[in-house]
Amino acid sequence: MKKHSTNTLLGACIILYVVLALCGFAAILMIPASREVFKVLSNTHPYLMGFAKFAALATAGELLAVRLAKKEWVLPSYVWARFLIWGIIGVWITYMMKIFGAGVGALMQSGFLPCPENEFFNTFIKAFMISATMNLSFGPTFMALHKCSDTYLDIRASGKGKITLANVIHKVDWEKFASFTLCKTVPLFWIPAHTVTFMLPAEYQVAMAAALSVALGIILNLKRKKS
Repeated sequence: MKKHSTNTLLGACIILYVVLALCGFAAILMIPASREVFKVLSNTHPYLMGFAKFAALATAGELLAVRLAKKEWVLPSYVWARFLIWGIIGVWITYMMKIFGAGVGALMQSGFLPCPENEFFNTFIKAFMISATMNLSFGPTFMALHKCSDTYLDIRASGKGKITLANVIHKVDWEKFASFTLCKTVPLFWIPAHTVTFMLPAEYQVAMAAALSVALGIILNLKRKKS
């Protein structure tokens, strides 16, 4: 009885966090006053905001993914570490977005990439090239490292097997990673989705990238359930 009450309380806390993270973020962007504060903070403290956006939103997405997979609200192992890792990823992605954005912009201005005079097509081509370049170079590295960090935490939580770099690398299903994550999600989801992301104002791009992580996690788990 006590265990059931504890599980119910834990489930309620997880639901509250997910609702606050997702609905709170949506409310901030919909209310003009809070949206202006969000824009100012994103421009003046990009790395801190990148950490906060990814840590909050991507962790909420991970909790939703676990709920869809296990059909109950449970915490993933070492959820605090996953929260921290997502935050660091947010800082990393904030940094890389600026590098790829500036690089593609410079190539367009110097004639190494098409630079249409039409404003819409110019914006679209720039966004597409940033997305494609980032997802075909930085993307696989980031995804592989994140896969290894998740595997490390899973091994540590199970208490089975020696935790070494070789063991972590061996546990990752690299064939599935290459065939599905790289060959399917990158061209069919990430490149188109990030093209839309890079057409948004700069202060919203990192938040959109975090929201896409939530969306992809839900989509993949729904597909897995259907299968």
